[in-house]
Amino acid sequence: MKPKARRRLRNVLDEADASLLDLVDHVLNKGVVIEGEVLLGLANVDLVYLRLAAVLCAADRLERTNESRRRRARS
Repeated sequence: MKPKARRRLRNVLDEADASLLDLVDHVLNKGVVIEGEVLLGLANVDLVYLRLAAVLCAADRLERTNESRRRRARS
């Protein structure tokens, strides 16, 4: 996370009247990417490898991003 974004998030959390709704609003407005890996094995033999990724943001924000990518691809 960039330092400027960290400061903004800290300001949201530090306010005395901040609520869970404020935090969720901030996260949905800016967006969050969560990534993880799972490796299952038995007796030093890797059996299953999963790579997971999830994007959490407001739907209208995601649509704007897709539209701008399409415009750039056309030009």
